[in-house]
This record gives sequence, C-alpha cells and structure tokens, in this order.
Amino acid sequence: MRQVPNAEIITIGDELLYGQVVDTNSAFMGQELGKLGIRVRQITSVSDRAAEIVLALDAARERADVVLITGGLGPTKDDLTKHILTEYFRTELVLHEPSLRDVEGIFARFNRPMLEVNRQQAYLPAACTPVRNAVGTAPGMWFEDRGVVFVSMPGVPFEMKRMMTDIVLPKLKEHFHTAPIEHLVIQTVGIGESFLAEKISDWEDSLPPNFKLAYLPHLGAVRLRLTATDDGIPDLRGRLEANLPLLQELIGEYIFAVGEVSLEAAVGQLLVERNLTIGTAESCTGGYLAHKLTSVAGSSRYFLGGILAYHNDIKIKQLGVSTETLATHGAASEATVREMAEGARKHLGVDVALATSGIAGPGGGTPEKPVGTVCIAYADAHQTISKQFTFDRGRQLNIEYTTTIILNLLRLSLPK
Repeated sequence: MRQVPNAEIITIGDELLYGQVVDTNSAFMGQELGKLGIRVRQITSVSDRAAEIVLALDAARERADVVLITGGLGPTKDDLTKHILTEYFRTELVLHEPSLRDVEGIFARFNRPMLEVNRQQAYLPAACTPVRNAVGTAPGMWFEDRGVVFVSMPGVPFEMKRMMTDIVLPKLKEHFHTAPIEHLVIQTVGIGESFLAEKISDWEDSLPPNFKLAYLPHLGAVRLRLTATDDGIPDLRGRLEANLPLLQELIGEYIFAVGEVSLEAAVGQLLVERNLTIGTAESCTGGYLAHKLTSVAGSSRYFLGGILAYHNDIKIKQLGVSTETLATHGAASEATVREMAEGARKHLGVDVALATSGIAGPGGGTPEKPVGTVCIAYADAHQTISKQFTFDRGRQLNIEYTTTIILNLLRLSLPK
C-alpha cells in the first residue's frame, strides 16, 4: 500500500481571524486534495505578521509533505507573503516576464492604467516555479525545499480555485504519484447520529481496514462518508459500492440519496418522477422553505408558488384559515397548519402543499407554547398530515431545522 501524502493548509489574513471573511478556500482545497489522494492533516490561520507566518511555516514543514498557503499576495502594504517567502527560502525577487505580460494584459482589457505596485506583482522569488494566475494580477509560487512542497496562492477564492484546478492539482498528482482515494456519501435524514451509529454498528465493524466511515451531522440530517484508500487490490470503487445493499437493508427508510445530493434536490426528483406539483404556505419559516425548493435547477417543473402568510389576516384571507381555529388553537397549532396546507393546495392549484407555523424566537413564547414550538403540515388529494415539534436552537436554526423536517415529511408522504 502506497503512503498517503500529508498536507497542511495555511490561510493568512487578519480578516479571517476577525471573522470579517469566512474561509471557504480551505474547504475547497480539502475536498480537492482528498479526491487526489492527499490527506489534509491540519488547517492553520495566521495574522498578517511576519513572525507568525514564519512560525506557521516551520511547524507545517515538520508534519506535512505539501503546504498550501493562501492570502497576502495583493499589491498593498499589508500583503507580506511573497516577501516573507523570499526571505524564508533565502532567495531574491526577480522580474518574471510572463507574469508581467499577464498583469499588463488584464489592465489593457479593462482599459485602465497599470500602477507601479501592480508591476511589482510580477517580481517573484528566484527559487520558485511561478504558478500562472489566469484571472488575477498575483501569480502563485511553487517551492520545493528539503522534501516539502510549498505552494503560495492568492486568497481571492475564484483566483485560487482556478489556479488549483488548472495547475496545482495536476502538478501535485504528478509530483507525489498519489494513490487513489474513493469516497461514497450516503445522505440520511430523520434519525440522530447516535441512533444511526447504533443501527449500523455491526456493519461498520465489518468494513475492511482500509475503509473508514465518518458521521457528518447537520440539522436533522447525517451525511455518512465512506472512504476507501488504495490497498493494491483492483476495483476499489466497486468494492466500496458493494457495501451499499446491506446498508440499505439496515437504514433504507432514512436514506434519501447516495452522493452529493441535497434533500431539496432529492424531493424535487421525486416530484418530477411522480409528475406532481407543489406549493407552500409559510409563516415561521418566512419563505425559507420556498427558497430551498426553488434553489434546485429545474424546480419550475414542479414548484408553482407560495403564500407567505406571516400575519393571521393573510392566513384568513389568502388561505381560508378560519377565525375560530385561530381563536381556539392559535397560529402555532396543528389545526392551523392543516388548514393552511389545505388552503394552499386549493388556492395555488397544486397536487401537494406544505405549511409551516410556529414561534421561531427569540421572543413570542408562552409557558404552553415556548420558543421553538413549530407545527408543519402536508396535504395532497388523499390525506393531510400534521406534526408539532419543540426545539429552541436560536431563530435562524429553528427556521432551517423546520425546513429540514418538513422536506422529510414530504419525502415520506408523497403518493407512490
């Protein structure tokens, strides 16, 4: 079995540490390196201070075969990465003519004058192999030093991704002769992580030594990621997929997709397959349910519309909810959401309708109906199903979790 190279990612920038910018670069790099057969062992974020960057480089080289660095390559005074790497590798800056032509070309395309600080971006450490930036003014740098590869790239996500995809990943694959790693993702919903682990414990224990299972829970759903590393035996992918039938027997009712498929995309496919249309009536979710359904490409084939009935007057006038129901049971009740779903189905002219109402918080709760009390309903031509839940995870998470559980109710309730 070939050894799997280890990688470390270093992200540079005070804006990351202050929380002003979310680090999406590391997630992308980790995913792409995993596909290549390179395992990310650590992600480190450091400030725009030379001493801290050097310490991070020293620590990374002790535990990684490749160190990927993003950030600090811009034209301003706080962009120090190139100068630090020049000193770190005991080299000097020299003009790289191809990079200069790239920078000049970008300014020419936009009909803008090029400043001296932009010209300076074409000066690169003599010890590096330049990595072309096809969409920006800051070239990347590839260093090899004492058996470790260092790659410095811009922090701008679309520049880094283009550089990684076009140049860095192919070059890493060639450099390390990486062994294949195969991933299989099984998407589950409606069962907690611990209950899921208990149900498939024997199945997990029976996996070969080079197969590893990870549980990735999020808001009522759990992604199971089964990873197989090369063991020299042919058909690694086929052997990975051979574990699916038994898993389907054990937890099939909770599996909504195999692969990187969202719950909203999975239920959308069911609606297409069964030639059904859907509409929504939302109160506490404030349109988030409709947003999730319509975020799927091609959703116009099944989603006809929604009614955002936040105020009780809209529930009455647009959905036909009775004043008696609201007076007796309140807006956050199964009685109300049942009438909302049935009213939406009638007024929108759809086969299936979903409805939500509840107390998302942080205020509005009572001892009888505390914050996090949520009611959902599903209605089609044959049945209306309603459920009530209480969970207080904060306003936004309450909204997102409600959307997950009602999409799962839709998945389980659709006519065959």
